[in-house]
Amino acid sequence: MRALRMLLLPLLALAAAWSHGQAQVFLRQRQASITREPTKTAQIECVFEGMSGADFQTLYVHWYRHLPSRPPEWILRIHTGQIHYENDSYKNKYSSSKKSPNICTFTINDINPNDEGTYYCAYWQNHRTSKHIKIFGSGTKLIVSSKGNSPPANSEILKKEHENQITYVCLVEKFYPEVIRVTWTNEKNEEVTDNVVKGDTWKATKNEEYSIGSWLTVPLENKDKKYYCKYEHESQELSLPTQDFSSKTAPQEEDCNTSGNSTVFNRDHIIHRTAYLVYIVLLLKSSMYYLIVLFFIYRMWAVTKHQGKKA
Repeated sequence: MRALRMLLLPLLALAAAWSHGQAQVFLRQRQASITREPTKTAQIECVFEGMSGADFQTLYVHWYRHLPSRPPEWILRIHTGQIHYENDSYKNKYSSSKKSPNICTFTINDINPNDEGTYYCAYWQNHRTSKHIKIFGSGTKLIVSSKGNSPPANSEILKKEHENQITYVCLVEKFYPEVIRVTWTNEKNEEVTDNVVKGDTWKATKNEEYSIGSWLTVPLENKDKKYYCKYEHESQELSLPTQDFSSKTAPQEEDCNTSGNSTVFNRDHIIHRTAYLVYIVLLLKSSMYYLIVLFFIYRMWAVTKHQGKKA
């Protein structure tokens, strides 16, 4: 019995390692967006990280298209070179192929504005003890435009110390199109997600240029540690270190810090100012209600007085 247990232990460890390896498969679509002119062709890549080449070649890979406020639309699946389409009319429009060792490509032909949307790769993951789960890639947005793309005109990190913490502000300015991925990593190249706030992109100018900001807050005792702000745009990828000499320190007393063409606002002061403005609006509304009540009271008093004089 003991010998049987000794034999089972390595098998269980191997099975656990195999299932763990299966769980670690990650679908990464390298391009956050692709900008193409009408009638051109676009190709999207999906990388199956953590999967062996043999398993990848026998895998069913699916491709979807998603539009805002609509469910994802299944387009096709590819398996060992054979493609099955949701609709026969898609055969001239879309195609897919597998490249060694673990890359699946999706091609869109003869692009027109109706082809805009976000395209996702996906596959069914088998957990054996549970139901199948569909794993999706990070998505690639297709933008149909003759404008092309342009890299950020400026990118920098600003630092602000407040009490027992440090806030790093990563500012990326004036890029096109608006699709961009911004992440924070530590010295071990591990993604940092705690105490990270990512702002929405905003249009910086009238020339269809966009900007974005992301905040990372860490304890003051981590001031000697290096963090990186990484942005991925179809025109450029860059990683900015927090301890780089080009990083600027935000003034402690300023409500609004300006550096070059960039403007970074202190979030606490924005919240306070917003609350103050809301208070003023509510006060004005209360004053209006008060004046309306006084007006009706005056009208009633005037009518009563007028009737008294007639009597």
